[in-house]
Amino acid sequence: MAWLNFFLSYPVPICLLCTLIILAFLFLPTSSRKAASTLPPGPTPLPIIGNLHLLDIKRQDKSILKLAKKYGPVFTLHFGFQKVVVLTGYDAVKDALVNFTEEFVDRPLIPIFEQIQHGHGVFFSTGELWRATRRFTMSSMRNLGVGKTLIEERILEELSFLVKDIKSFKGEPFSLRTFNRAPTNITFVLLFGERFDSKDPQFLTLLKLIDEVMCLLGSPFLHLFNFYPFLGIFLNTHKMLLKKVEDVRVIIRDYIKKSRQNVNGNSLRSYTDAFVFKQKEDTSKKDRLFHEDNLVASILDLVMAGTETAATTLQWVILLMMKYPKIQKKVQEEIQRTVKPDTWVTYEDRKCMPYTNAVIHEVQRFITLLPHVPRSTSVDTHFRGYFLPKGTMVIPSLTSVLLDKSHWETPNEFNPNHFLDAEGKFVKKEAFVPFSLGRRNCMGESLAKMELFLFFAGLMQKFTFQPPPGLTERDLDLTVPKTTFTLRPQPQLTCAVPQD
Repeated sequence: MAWLNFFLSYPVPICLLCTLIILAFLFLPTSSRKAASTLPPGPTPLPIIGNLHLLDIKRQDKSILKLAKKYGPVFTLHFGFQKVVVLTGYDAVKDALVNFTEEFVDRPLIPIFEQIQHGHGVFFSTGELWRATRRFTMSSMRNLGVGKTLIEERILEELSFLVKDIKSFKGEPFSLRTFNRAPTNITFVLLFGERFDSKDPQFLTLLKLIDEVMCLLGSPFLHLFNFYPFLGIFLNTHKMLLKKVEDVRVIIRDYIKKSRQNVNGNSLRSYTDAFVFKQKEDTSKKDRLFHEDNLVASILDLVMAGTETAATTLQWVILLMMKYPKIQKKVQEEIQRTVKPDTWVTYEDRKCMPYTNAVIHEVQRFITLLPHVPRSTSVDTHFRGYFLPKGTMVIPSLTSVLLDKSHWETPNEFNPNHFLDAEGKFVKKEAFVPFSLGRRNCMGESLAKMELFLFFAGLMQKFTFQPPPGLTERDLDLTVPKTTFTLRPQPQLTCAVPQD
């Protein structure tokens, strides 16, 4: 009843609200109601709110898992007036995203992202604009060294700065958010061609804005706006969000301006440089895809996603090592056996470090960082005996795959043995899908894997992480993450004890 309690706790003028909702219901296209009969069955919707009363505001993914036990791996939910097909479990999600990759390749029209990006960028665009922008982005990142020794050197350089920052606390407690700076700087190096000092005012401003945007994206009021956009006149959260996004755009436009003044086709230092140079090449085409709005939107997408996901995962890594000191010690012992003293661990070393590799994979599985990102059908689609009209919103639940009991022995426990065989060798698992599947999978997957391994192993070389004085491992709560755009750990402190 979480959503029902929300409606009762935050009332707007009741008569006007009811009038608007009834009018919206009356004017819904009759064709959309008829199409519902072709969709998979699901719980009976209530008037106006649909099935929102069945969803936990903070953990919609867990609510979906409960509903799947009753309605099966493919069912329909009503988010207000919006009909959504939900896919749960590895088999159903893989079937849709891999075997029907072109049919489920689009993104739905989500009101807040429409107002932010207007159909541009690399994440919520569709059609040829999305294909061209994604191809260009993937190619540019490879040219900038992603997946190669060049970016590994950048990561290790950033690691040395992070270690220096941590040492400055001299064993005293400090916030887990301190770990955000290193992966964020890697993203900024790729996008803008330069890193920031950890005390740089513009860097701190960007970090603050990104944090505020991500928090607002998880707000129940923003969900309410997405479900009932015509109520936007009464709501304020989406307006605050748009203002902060515009503040980020101001900084992005400043970098674009600098790039235009200095860009040289023989020396492209950043993604922004590459995009600006591409614009010059694209001027002769009648319908240009690499226009200014798409440039700003694409950089904005990469700033937000590229900083939030890796940074939040690194926070979880440290928190889990504090929670499970025996696992932390075992990782450190493996590193000591593998890596020469006074040298940094390398990405190639992961092949000789199965336990460390397994721990990193298990962190990503266990935290279910991004429970789902919606898709929509690009054409009329027949799937598993049901007919999904073009434009049907689809939720492939990644949480349901990462916690699928048929693929994980102890899905709800943190257990690195999920990725180890009887001999202690690392084992790849097909249900390990934190980066999603199909043509919309995460573009930064290779970069994220390298970042997480090098940052984690490097930190384990230098420090042992412990709860602050007065707390024990049992006091560290993992069960109620902070719901933002991703699932963050609750704000907590850690102490870093230098290793001999």
